Amino acid sequence: MPRKQSISSRLHKIKFLLLDVDGVMTDGGVYLSNSGDEFKKFNIQDGYGIVKIQRTGIKVGIITGRVSSIVTRRAEELGITEVHQNLENKLEAYEHLKAKWNLSDTEIAYIGDDEFDLPVLKCVGFSAAPSDAIPSVKKRVHFVCTRSGGNGAVREVIDLILQNQK
Repeated sequence: MPRKQSISSRLHKIKFLLLDVDGVMTDGGVYLSNSGDEFKKFNIQDGYGIVKIQRTGIKVGIITGRVSSIVTRRAEELGITEVHQNLENKLEAYEHLKAKWNLSDTEIAYIGDDEFDLPVLKCVGFSAAPSDAIPSVKKRVHFVCTRSGGNGAVREVIDLILQNQK
């Protein structure tokens, strides 16, 4: 992806951070028990970063292709009110949020890791991917994290945003 602007100038404009879940907020694994219960592992440092960035006035939202009550619960714990699940076309939720909050593309950041994320990653002012994202995603984002999904990648991006907005 061409880098027409510096990463710092892109991050300085961010007012809304959007997150994918599986492979970004989690390690991408879906853990199933014998009784059919689903489990996901979230990173506590990512969670604190999400709370911290919201305290500065930057909004955080979730756009995910799967649906899970676990995601709803985690979002509630973190104070995330914009949760959009079960979406094959993530761009629809992105456009809805952009209009709802009266934002431009340059004011939105998105972290994604797979093909379903590419349409949104191509639109936003700042795009990022965990270190273990698929290669075609890593080639198209502004920033590739040193950390993997579910292991601090979200916090890495949040800290980058906050450092550039001081």
